Amino acid sequence: MRLGRSRALFRRALAVMPGGVNSPVRAFKAVGGTPPFISRAKGARLYDVDGNEYIDYVLSWGPMILGHAHPRVVSALRKAVGKGTSYGAPTPLEVGLAELVLKAYPSMDKVRMVNSGTEATMSAIRVARGFTGRDKVIKFEGCYHGHADGLLVKAGSGATTFGVPDSPGVPKSYAKNTITLPFNDPTALRSAIEKNWREIACLIVEPVVGNIGCVLPKPGYLEAMRRLTAKYGIILIFDEVMTGFRVSYGGAQARYGIKPDMTCLGKVIGGGLPVGAFGGRREIMEMVAPQGPVYQAGTLSGNPLAMTAGIETLKILSRKGVWDRVEERAVQLEAALGQAARKAGAEVKFYRAGTMFCTYFTGREVFDYQSAKSADTAKFGRFFSVMLEGGVNLAPSQFEAGFISLAHTPADIAKTARAAYHAFKNL
Repeated sequence: MRLGRSRALFRRALAVMPGGVNSPVRAFKAVGGTPPFISRAKGARLYDVDGNEYIDYVLSWGPMILGHAHPRVVSALRKAVGKGTSYGAPTPLEVGLAELVLKAYPSMDKVRMVNSGTEATMSAIRVARGFTGRDKVIKFEGCYHGHADGLLVKAGSGATTFGVPDSPGVPKSYAKNTITLPFNDPTALRSAIEKNWREIACLIVEPVVGNIGCVLPKPGYLEAMRRLTAKYGIILIFDEVMTGFRVSYGGAQARYGIKPDMTCLGKVIGGGLPVGAFGGRREIMEMVAPQGPVYQAGTLSGNPLAMTAGIETLKILSRKGVWDRVEERAVQLEAALGQAARKAGAEVKFYRAGTMFCTYFTGREVFDYQSAKSADTAKFGRFFSVMLEGGVNLAPSQFEAGFISLAHTPADIAKTARAAYHAFKNL
């Protein structure tokens, strides 16, 4: 695999950007080596500046569920660009995307578009505090809800990858209002709520934890969470920035039959452009300015390009049988990777939720932050490098989920399985 141009670009990037990147995990510190610099993408494939081709299971960390550069999305964006890129005023497009989102997520009566998942979660918590008049927030170890102050406490994603569970620069006065609990532990959850409920505004959770890999909720856990929060008047926020339209078309809440008070979305609803959203019950969302006193604003929120990409993506994804086809590809990948691991005698655990997945290099069952941390990151690093050499692009961290798209074919999956067998054998 040639990486001469990527190495040169990375040296230039290191001189002008922290770590040479604009988001930490991209720097490859967890797996070693030089990150390929991507020049273009199409379907299920990435192409770097050195001419290398990769089957892509990162998919821009989830949003490219149709595959890269889907013709309908590209065509719609070309037309939209010619009409202007941002107006700072209402458009029919934002109304259309909001209607599609609410149809898919009936737990929400109203939704507000923002520009990122971090904006969505930060705003949802502010609204929950305004609605309840309480200050404290419950979150869970390994759940990453963006880089807002107060949420970088035992966070997942890059914070777990680099062993930085808390971030300097966050005032203690912020962190003191965050109660952090182990995921999948109903006893700890009940105890914390019963002790602190008068001060707790909301509980925010990734219903499937996608920022320490892919950790599934134990049977009955989300149901217990819903009962306890309802009993004590605590706003239940499902952070479905990653799981939305990925665990099922209606997200984890549809798959597990839970109705949260508020939902945060992102990734897929932007079709690859920067978008986030938060929504919820009518009486909660009517607290948001200009209708209510809780302030939230954004110049680029609902911009016509992001709305266009999101509308086209959801229109295609909502067609009968389309989402099921994507999940079927994920089922095939799960079976193929499992067979490759068994054949090679590798000790791994594979978990899948809809169209997202993770392979952990451990013999233990993974059900929370601590069990995820039992994974052998050195083995993963070697596995990752061999897979990349074999033309398969995975997330460059043991603690990130992988994704599949409508564009992946059985031939792609077969090639991935062959590369995985070779990688497992050479650990």
